[in-house]
Amino acid sequence: MTRMSASKARGEFSDALNRVAYQGERIVLRRRGKDVAVLVPVEDLRLLEEIEDRIDIEAAKKALKEKGGIPWTKLKKGLGL
Repeated sequence: MTRMSASKARGEFSDALNRVAYQGERIVLRRRGKDVAVLVPVEDLRLLEEIEDRIDIEAAKKALKEKGGIPWTKLKKGLGL
């Protein structure tokens, strides 16, 4: 993984973007010596979102199985719907 200052990335944005898009490189952007953001290929983002969705689905399934849930009618009334 490459690290690059934000100012250098700004000056070389087209090159950095091409390295990420066409070579699959990941570039960590730094500001004042600290990592602040990352340029990643779209495929990496899609994979991350898929993993997050799976985690959310599993958490929702677990919550549905737990006892002591709030009935829908009571929730609606509490929200003023």
